[in-house]
Amino acid sequence: MLDIILGIAAATLLIATLLPFLPLHHWTVRSLDFPRLQLACLAIAVGIVQGLWGDAEWRWLSVTACGLVALIQGGYILPWTPLWPTQVKRIGQDSERRNVTLLVSNVLTPNRNAQGLLRQIHEHQPDVVLTLESDAWWGVQLEHSLHQEWPYSVKIPLDNLYGMHMFSRIPLEDTEVKWLIQSDIPSIHTWLPMPCGTRIRLHAVHPRPPAPSESDVSLWRDGELLLVGKGIKQSAHQPTLVAGDLNDVAWSGTTRRFCRVSHMLDPRRGRGMFSTFHAKYPFLRWPLDHIFISDHFLLVDMKRLDGFGSDHFPILATLSYQPAQADENEPPVADEDDRRDAQETIEEASNKGDGEA
Repeated sequence: MLDIILGIAAATLLIATLLPFLPLHHWTVRSLDFPRLQLACLAIAVGIVQGLWGDAEWRWLSVTACGLVALIQGGYILPWTPLWPTQVKRIGQDSERRNVTLLVSNVLTPNRNAQGLLRQIHEHQPDVVLTLESDAWWGVQLEHSLHQEWPYSVKIPLDNLYGMHMFSRIPLEDTEVKWLIQSDIPSIHTWLPMPCGTRIRLHAVHPRPPAPSESDVSLWRDGELLLVGKGIKQSAHQPTLVAGDLNDVAWSGTTRRFCRVSHMLDPRRGRGMFSTFHAKYPFLRWPLDHIFISDHFLLVDMKRLDGFGSDHFPILATLSYQPAQADENEPPVADEDDRRDAQETIEEASNKGDGEA
């Protein structure tokens, strides 16, 4: 009986590993991009148990399947461990005139522990604070506590889990609120004029996830990310930051294609996953909240902050504008297939808009 149970488990893990290779947008397939670390750990555990205590003649097929699962899943997540070379080089506190610190936090709309987040904002003193899922109540709490030290703001209070608020010490110039793919999903696009004289382009996004309660497909999420990435590529000379809850993991095909299309860098690569979701379930965590950077920047510091009642942890990063050292970074490069697939996804998502995919 033990062999049968473990054999079924091994087959299920293998199917769950192979399904994401299918070019399908349905959430049942795309959601399997998320728990790659968990699937790898389960496969190792099942393989060990069956190898040591199983007695069926075919048990080695299950052990082999588990080994294959661990290898495939490990190949995806390995770049987000310290075993991999860093993609963004580190620099010390060179000059605050060149540094910008971002704090990104999905607050979870029903969560009312605003003080838990505000305490951390005041403790770490970021230049820019971006909140996701912040409704009108959250907007009032943030405004009351932050308006003096962070006087520049963009406020989009919504009750649909896609409200956004941005508070900044740095003036926000030429700010636009865009509804890129769907009419109820906003994004913020602004410029940060730095004391050193440059202007940094900042894109704040929170696309809809592929989940039963949100959307049956990942098409609109994928289309929004790739649309932003394509716009970044068209202005590749501009120092650029992308921040937000992307509702996608760092190692998914869509996020990796976004990075290749936009030439954006992930400062977590070679350092760790910095998993921000789910804050309440340690075994079910993956990196959903992101800060991507152009090769104009080096990393000063990056860390996950404390939980405060949301299902997400905040994430904090300090970047240093160092264009003279851009060649120390290794931006990903898109090939013709990436550009074609990105354009097709953008067009399909835009054409279907708010309709059913």
